[in-house]
Formats: sequence, C-alpha cells, structure tokens
Amino acid sequence: MYNCKNEDMSIHTDIIAVVHDVPMKIIIRPIPPELNELKVQSLMDSIKQPAKVSSVPPIDVLWIKGQRGGDYYYSFGGCHRFAAYQRLNMETIPAKIVKSTVSDLRTYLGASTPDLQ
Repeated sequence: MYNCKNEDMSIHTDIIAVVHDVPMKIIIRPIPPELNELKVQSLMDSIKQPAKVSSVPPIDVLWIKGQRGGDYYYSFGGCHRFAAYQRLNMETIPAKIVKSTVSDLRTYLGASTPDLQ
C-alpha cells in the first residue's frame, strides 16, 4: 500500500490517495477489452523497468460486499494496464479500491448484474 501522486488520479478516484497491490486473480473484468497491442507492449516495457513502473497509474477497482458478506472486486477501466500486468504474469496490480454497492455495479452491468453472495 502506498500513496499516489495527484497526476496519477482518475476522475473516479481523485480523492483516494492510497494504492493497494491487489491480487490479479480476484479481479473480475466482465467486459471483454479491445486492446491496442502497441499500447500494451509499451506498458509492459515500463512495468519491467523499476525506474519507470511508477509512471504507470493504478487501475480503479470497485469493492462490493455481497448479501452474505462475500467480497467482490470489479474493474472496468485500465484494460491496457491490466493486460500488461497479466501478460507479465504479475501476481498483483496497483489499484485504488473504491467501496461500492450492487447498485453501483448495476450502473455498469444493467440486467446482467449477478446476485452477489
């Protein structure tokens, strides 16, 4: 966990300064990405260099509690960053966690919103 600089903020998380290293395997990405391969490769190059990795902004992750207390972590943006970390077989990805609700999730998924337990 670390603090993020102002220029690394998204419109959704500009008031959240803390960045967490979130396990890739727990992040749910329900919308298939359309990727620019050159952008993914450029991000991979930056992530592999210790001096440049901090230039890659964290992704935003919605944290939702299910009806029975389950934890669900959804991400919709940052598809190129997510793909770069995934292709590098990284176990975690820097992320800002946004406490959210099923109602918030419904904004993204509509009638496809699952019954989270």
